[in-house]
Amino acid sequence: MLKATRRDWMSMTAGGLLGASMSRWMPLLAADTAAAAERKRSCILLWMPGGPSQMDTFDLKPEHKNGGEFSEIETSVPGIRISEHLPQLAKQMDECAIVRSMSTKEGDHGRATYLMRTGYLPQGPLRHPTLGSLFSKELAQTEADLPNFISVAPYRFLSPAAFGPGYLGPQFAPLVVGSAQPGQNDDDENSLQVENLKLSDAVNTAQAGARLQLLEEIENGFRAQRPGVAVNSHKAAYDQAVRMMQAGGAAAFDLTEESDETRDQYGRNRFGQGCLLARRLVERGVPFVEVSLSSAAGNAALGWDSHQNNFETVKDLSEVLDAAWATLMTDLKQRGLLDSTLIVWMGEFGRTPVINANAGRDHFPAAWSTVLAGGGIKGGQVHGKTGEDGMQVAENPVTTPDLLATICAALGIDPQKQNMSNVGRPVRIVDPEAKPIQEVLA
Repeated sequence: MLKATRRDWMSMTAGGLLGASMSRWMPLLAADTAAAAERKRSCILLWMPGGPSQMDTFDLKPEHKNGGEFSEIETSVPGIRISEHLPQLAKQMDECAIVRSMSTKEGDHGRATYLMRTGYLPQGPLRHPTLGSLFSKELAQTEADLPNFISVAPYRFLSPAAFGPGYLGPQFAPLVVGSAQPGQNDDDENSLQVENLKLSDAVNTAQAGARLQLLEEIENGFRAQRPGVAVNSHKAAYDQAVRMMQAGGAAAFDLTEESDETRDQYGRNRFGQGCLLARRLVERGVPFVEVSLSSAAGNAALGWDSHQNNFETVKDLSEVLDAAWATLMTDLKQRGLLDSTLIVWMGEFGRTPVINANAGRDHFPAAWSTVLAGGGIKGGQVHGKTGEDGMQVAENPVTTPDLLATICAALGIDPQKQNMSNVGRPVRIVDPEAKPIQEVLA
């Protein structure tokens, strides 16, 4: 079915990673993915601001004094155990690959957030794009009704620069749905709205069409006289907004179309409903969606930043995470979407194995965990290992570029592709020294 152009719609409205050896096969993988429509990839990033404790989620040490209060439970994969507070996710472990050997050097929230979300450290005037901008640019559908990058309830307080399109420009910025603020509880299930998708009561469809026609004529004249990135970005944003105003685009955000049972399974909170929204968006072809879990009912702290009362904080957040993430995977699988949808779970770093005097855990980038699941991933395994006390990586250390190169490979993106930066030099998607984790790739 042919899609109407912007002008057609207005008329209708008016009427009613890798080293050199790897670089040879990565472009082939990317081209193969792009050529096969049934293999088009999407990515859902579950972002955990504040830094979740690996010791209380995916790398417990129950036999050591650093282990803390939580017990570990068996999963659907014999030998893999995770937190007792993630029982639903434990049943999905055959689709997940736990990376227990992340090792980075940044223990500051701002710098670590920037590193994990862009692949690089801050470098003066150079403005690196966030992962959603980078990856959606490669996976984009040019005339889609919906934006190619949608960010659900982002918690940007820790590192605002890590959430923007950087040198790629405004046309690759996310559509932000809802927001999270310091001290705000994650208990508002109705906060995920896109404003101004409907016409004002004072404007009918004929008037709106006429105004858009006039705007296009004015823009064409201005653009002819003053061509440039800023002008083109402005037009791209308006074109996208007009497409979204069509019924097909706006309907994606209407969660009342889902049954009460489905909404209950995801969890009646901002993160749970955000994961439901992510499924609806991926189902409609959006290639990159991120959902942030920054607080839970009764916990208005700074996300997973559990310097105090670590176990109460992690328990509350884990219960929200477990229901939403497990239901998301089940839902995607039932709809035939899990094999083409990569799910990434991560924060900016982990937390100290040693429990502090306030029953908390502090910042710890030396040895921590991330999780990959779904499309492009060989699930049912653990990659890497930490020591008995959790203080260091014992096997297979993984850096940030290594992880991002792995994500690129799973999505069929060439991590060595270059984009021109705002300082006039090309920058690769991922640092060229990166080594993808071959063992977890399907």
